[in-house]
Amino acid sequence: VFFPLEAQDYWNTEIISVEKDQETVKKLMEMDLDLLMEWNNRVYIIVGFNDFLKLQKENIPYTLETFNFYPYKQKEVSLQGGINGRYHSYAELERELLALQDSYSHIARVIDLGDSLEGRNIYALKISDNVYQDEQEAELFFVGCHHAREWISVEVPFLLGKYLVENYETNSQVKDLVDQCEIWIVPLLNPDGLEYSIHFYRYWRKNRRDNGDGSFGVDPNRNYSYKWGLDNEGSSPFPSSNVYRGTSAFSEPETQVIRNLFAERNFQAVISYHNYSQVILYPWGYTNQPTAEDQLLDQIAADMSGLMQSVNGNIYEYGQAGADLYLTNGGMIDWTFGTYNIPSYTLELPPIDQEHGGFFNAEEDIQPIFNENLPAMLYLIDWSVQNFGSGINPSTRRERRYGPKANLKDKTQYGREARDGREDKDTTQNSKLKANEPKTSGVKSKTMDIGSKAINIRKYSPMVIK
Repeated sequence: VFFPLEAQDYWNTEIISVEKDQETVKKLMEMDLDLLMEWNNRVYIIVGFNDFLKLQKENIPYTLETFNFYPYKQKEVSLQGGINGRYHSYAELERELLALQDSYSHIARVIDLGDSLEGRNIYALKISDNVYQDEQEAELFFVGCHHAREWISVEVPFLLGKYLVENYETNSQVKDLVDQCEIWIVPLLNPDGLEYSIHFYRYWRKNRRDNGDGSFGVDPNRNYSYKWGLDNEGSSPFPSSNVYRGTSAFSEPETQVIRNLFAERNFQAVISYHNYSQVILYPWGYTNQPTAEDQLLDQIAADMSGLMQSVNGNIYEYGQAGADLYLTNGGMIDWTFGTYNIPSYTLELPPIDQEHGGFFNAEEDIQPIFNENLPAMLYLIDWSVQNFGSGINPSTRRERRYGPKANLKDKTQYGREARDGREDKDTTQNSKLKANEPKTSGVKSKTMDIGSKAINIRKYSPMVIK
């Protein structure tokens, strides 16, 4: 069984690579192209007919790479999940989330945060010992699939939720974490884009906004308000661009649900999952200048990288997002850090380059990728629990929120409770990045057992994010 090729735009686009040098990169930044990745001192780009004309006009030599990528280098997929194999479609994820709620109703609650542009529900899975109460305890946020073609970014946060509820009764340390915090997981932020990626065009990135000029889609990860539209390098004003930022900050329902949820919660830390390139990135993304808390953000990233490497030996490099090749403005982690002063990370999942699959992770890699990410997830949960109320995330932050407190059970307000029987609405790498360098300043050791493997969790001494 192979992925279908009919009704797709593969034949209207090609994948090319160009040599990465300062002059070429400057030209590419001005050409508003869909930059896939940077690898082996080359930049890989998806191009159409008009893009070829731009490259020729600028005398930029290129190498055709299409036949090194999907769908030409297809791999068989299982019959288990239809054309998307073991990767979740919107409907499959919805069913599994509601099944978790049914089976573990004392600790798992599914909340419909709102609708996507095409009317699909955007679900959050809340996990806590008193899951229908709001307690004064640490809160964590994990989100996947801002970008439609990044299928693995749905699986990792979903599997975290599944792991926590399935191991709550048998793993005392998992129980201890869940009892002391509220974990919020949104595995699929961009359901419309994911469905389009599955059924029509595998490389689709944005949501499905009709821009009114023949183009579709806004990049959700350029649509947040912090430094939105600061320049045309970190995002694009052109609707046809794959990094189109939209007509205004929070113009898209997908980012609005995140804004509204954060307005009602008190999150201590955030991870937004993407792929690919196997790196951990932290603010700022809009500039190459570091934040005032660069040391804290860097050390948490270093610890997570080390824990992840200890599982399968895979190295996740880490560094400031804006110090890499591309600037991004209107991104989620700049918004969560800049607005709420909390440690915020973009985690680019494997593979590290196109020779290992690019966006198209093999189905058998889903579980190993989750397994190596799990220690970092548990570490950040534990970090938030240990530092709750220590000054890293002061409670005075609540004063900055707008509007009345919403009851997530009330359908007329921000959230809607997900109910049984609901009808399915389905209508680059850079030398500035670092490999793990263990650090010990300001941390206390704590051992945590994850399955059959013990890992070392280090508690940070209180540091105030200003």
